[in-house]
Amino acid sequence: MILRIVQMTFRPEEVPAFLELFETRKATIRAFKGCTHLELWQDSSQPNILFTYSNWETEEHLNHYRFSEFFKDTWGKTKALFAEKPNAWSVVQKSIAGNI
Repeated sequence: MILRIVQMTFRPEEVPAFLELFETRKATIRAFKGCTHLELWQDSSQPNILFTYSNWETEEHLNHYRFSEFFKDTWGKTKALFAEKPNAWSVVQKSIAGNI
């Protein structure tokens, strides 16, 4: 399982435009093969910072999405709204018995 977290800092006046874009595209993202979960988070003290959190069965599934025409179109529209360069992490969940 790959967990993907993307931090995006938007120009404050562009947050509503991104929220509308996300609303129209989230079902298609969730329908991509291998996507098992998708959430949108908003920073509690800086509302122009948002995060997507998604779960993918494999890195191949994530890459199939990331290199799709749908993603290219969505990302192009999203990055036009940014105030800063985004940050992204692909991580795997580790459970260590007895240490948590």
